[in-house]
Order: sequence, then C-alpha cells, then structure tokens
Amino acid sequence: MPETTRRRALQVAGLAMAAAAVPAGEAAAAPRRPRGRIDTHHHAVPPRMREWAVEQGLLPPTGGPSWAQWTLPSTLRTMNANGIAAGVASAPVPAEVFLDRGIAASGVQVCNESLAELVREHPTRFGFFANVAMLHPDLAVRQLAHALDDLGADGVLLNTSAAGHYLGEPMFDPLWAELDKRRAVVFVHPVAPKGLPEAPGVGDWLADYLLDTTRTALNLIAAGTLDRYPGVSVVLSHGGGFLPYMAGRAERSAREDGGPLPARMRPALRRFHYDTALPVSPYAAPSLIAAVGADRVLFGTDWPANSAREVALNTRDLDRDPVLDERAHRAVDRGNALRLLPRLAERLT
Repeated sequence: MPETTRRRALQVAGLAMAAAAVPAGEAAAAPRRPRGRIDTHHHAVPPRMREWAVEQGLLPPTGGPSWAQWTLPSTLRTMNANGIAAGVASAPVPAEVFLDRGIAASGVQVCNESLAELVREHPTRFGFFANVAMLHPDLAVRQLAHALDDLGADGVLLNTSAAGHYLGEPMFDPLWAELDKRRAVVFVHPVAPKGLPEAPGVGDWLADYLLDTTRTALNLIAAGTLDRYPGVSVVLSHGGGFLPYMAGRAERSAREDGGPLPARMRPALRRFHYDTALPVSPYAAPSLIAAVGADRVLFGTDWPANSAREVALNTRDLDRDPVLDERAHRAVDRGNALRLLPRLAERLT
C-alpha cells in the first residue's frame, strides 16, 4: 500500500474509533480539528521496564494499576482514535525508588533504554523524557548526559519532590546547571507531598499531586532557580496544578509579607509551559489561558493512567472549548510542542 494511502486509511480509522469512544449524541457536537496532535503527557511501560519493576517488587507479576497494563497495540489504537500523531513517553518513577545508589544506576538505565528502544522502533510515533536519579545529583548529571547525547532523549522527567526536597533547593543546582548548559526541556511530574496524610475518600492523584506541582513551582520561583538557569524549559503537568488559579494570592503575599515571591506573577507564570492533562477543559481553561496564553500550553492526555474513554472525552472537551480559537487549537495540539522539542519535530517533519 502506498504511504499516502496508508496514512489516509489510518486517519479514517482513527475518526471512526474516536466517534465510537464517545457517548452517543456527544461526538457530533465537537468540531473537527486537524489530526497530528503531539501528546506530551504520555506514559509507557515497555516489557523490559515492567520486568525490572516486577523484579524490584514495585509491580505484581500480573495485574496491578491501570498504567502498568500498557501495551503498544492499545496505545496506538488510542492515539489513532484521537488524532495523536506522536506521544512523548515517560515513566514517572518516584525518586525514592532510586534511593539506593546501585539501584539508581541500574534502574534508570533500564527505564531510559526501554523508552529509547520504543522510539527507535517507532521514530515518528514516539519521543521520550529520560529518568535521572534525583537523590544522587552527581549521578543524575551523568545520566542526563547519556540520555541526551547517546539515547536521543527529548528532555528529562523530574518529580515535583524527592524525599521531601523540592526542585528549587540547592541540592539540585548541579542538575539545573547541566540542564541549563544544554538548554534542555524538563517535564515535571507530580508525586504526593511527603508526610501529608491522605484525606479520607480523596485519592492522592485528585488533589495532592496538584498541590505538589504548585509547591515545587512556587519554590522554583521563590528560590530564583528559573532566573539563574534561563536556558531550561519547564513543563508543569496537569495544567500547573493550582498555580495559575492562585497567582493573585501569591502577589498579595509579596505585597503584605515582603517574601521572595514577585509582586507581579504574570512573568513568572509565563516562565513555565503547561499541559492539558488536568484536564483543563471546560473548567480550568479560562484561568490558564488568561494567565499564560495559548502559546505556553501543550496537549497532554496522561495515558494510560487515563483510560481510552477518558482520553476521548477530555480530547473532545478540549476540541470544543470556546476559550481556544482555531489558532490557539493549532498551537496547543501541535505547534508549541514542535517548537519545544526539536528532535521530535525533525522526525515528524
């Protein structure tokens, strides 16, 4: 089959699957958008990585959480059904898993090589954000160099916190300096705040992850990390948590308390990029776009932590969000990611 014919067949199949994934009567209300989205919040657990996680006791031999059930066929089906041309795969392993230095060296290597292999086998469908051992900054710097120079990573994943330490703390300065030198992209993925008890009936993913994202973003601003390392591009997961929503409160703190936060938060907010995997539509998009503009927002699904049905519903809601005009949709769906991730852009274009 000629390549153009094959691509057209995949597009038609994807449209049909997307329609089937959305409840009857709802799909027709969503306008059609150009295909070719780039999903920057996209997780993967290739077989070798899963085997390592089972060996470490992090996952059971069978079953486990939904995100651990990752398969390539189900991933490609979900991508095709929602017009996703490429996903930037990542594995948000909590930093504490790599507390032991030996495990940090071998485990990070397995994670990064697994994701790099996925990209090598499917170069126009995937990129990846590499893991580093955050609690061993000297080792993390070497792992960063190997991932970017040898494995072709598109950037680096950092947890919002590691054993209670936030990203603006001095212990992470050697890592930030290396990231700055390389003008690297950092994808900040949340964990639950250390020592915070879970609210009864409220899963940590529902509010605590958003809180930790907000805490580390404010810490980066207050510590001046973003000013000292201007070459680093930082992507905050889940629409930045509560950050865009509470920026006025931070400005009040600066006025009344004279603390380290700026009296004008808008420039600080625009120092970050934000993904749509909150999901931002319909509730959060007005605040986010008003605060930072569409050029700082990246399409994201949180697959497979989000099911195929949720990916379809969230994508539909984003497509018909009146806050985004056609130009903004093109930027969020694809254009912003192409500018931010040149290696992936080169493979796609």
